[in-house]
Amino acid sequence: MTIAAVRTHRLSAPLHTPFVTALRRTTTVETLVVEVTDADGRSGYGEAPQVWQVTGASVAGAEACVRHVLAPAVVGRDADDVLARCAEVEAAVAGNEAARGALDVALHDLAARRLGVPLVRLLGGTALRIRTDVTLAAGDGAELAMAARQRRSEGFDVLKLKVGTDPAGDLERVRAVRAAVGPQVRIRLDANQGWTPREAVRVIRGVEDAGLDVEFVEQPVARWDLDGMAWVGDRVSVPILADEAVFGVRDLVEVIRRRAADMVNVKLAKCGGLRTARTLLELAGAHGMGALVGSMMESQVGVGAAASLAAAYRTSAVSDLDAAWWLAWSPVRGGLRYEGATVVLPDAPGLGITSVAETKVQHQG
Repeated sequence: MTIAAVRTHRLSAPLHTPFVTALRRTTTVETLVVEVTDADGRSGYGEAPQVWQVTGASVAGAEACVRHVLAPAVVGRDADDVLARCAEVEAAVAGNEAARGALDVALHDLAARRLGVPLVRLLGGTALRIRTDVTLAAGDGAELAMAARQRRSEGFDVLKLKVGTDPAGDLERVRAVRAAVGPQVRIRLDANQGWTPREAVRVIRGVEDAGLDVEFVEQPVARWDLDGMAWVGDRVSVPILADEAVFGVRDLVEVIRRRAADMVNVKLAKCGGLRTARTLLELAGAHGMGALVGSMMESQVGVGAAASLAAAYRTSAVSDLDAAWWLAWSPVRGGLRYEGATVVLPDAPGLGITSVAETKVQHQG
């Protein structure tokens, strides 16, 4: 059965709460959904979120890449030979990880739909329920404490606290959140590259000395500064999680070689899709690194694929799959839903997406 067409849908949807990190502030999801259709009219979906400050991806750029380069590489080819199609997508263009990841996921989704199984089963797993953390957007101590209590009342027991915007005040922010939620809630920190190595050591040691029980610290320093990240890790006890430092396999190999991190955050829009993400998880496991699956600010399409991957691979830490939870309303129908801190995947073929709100549609093939 051949691939008949590749379409793109530009989507925009508001968040119920502003999302603030050391890198950016956003109140909307701006994203591109890629739809791959076979000759029988079945469709698979993938997503390329716009995250200028992390991946450099834009909706317009991803759409141009899909329309002019990636779609011609797969239209008319065998839809069931998924790994071969994904390899062709990877070889067709340099960079453009979000665009490649969207088409890669759409191809996997279509394959799962053609087999009549959820995507997680195509990936080798069976679980349809998986836990997630929830992010506390950057703010002052009082704001964070209030948000932490609210999230705890909603059932979340793993909180990801955004820091790095103000190193001098970050210790007090962590202290405020810990006091607000007590000792039973797990707290993890994400600096989003916001600290220098010396600032990172100072803040993390302060957290350790205060007994604030932080699970790990994510990307404390600039993504390119692997020596700095290794220097931090050598001077603190809290594990270090690499995020922006690892896009693809070569990045992870270098992190492992330099012993720059204890864990890695694997994101589909950052690495180029499920094919590479599975390699990253296997590579991390083979070298004794912890791993989790993360998400950008994206819809049920991208998060559903990430959750399916995490459910199939049973990562070493609770994954970061709350992105679609932030949406005030969903731009797609079907797909995952949230029950407190649990992501519930549909017991339906593929990702279970039934339709997409069409802000703009382009056609190829």
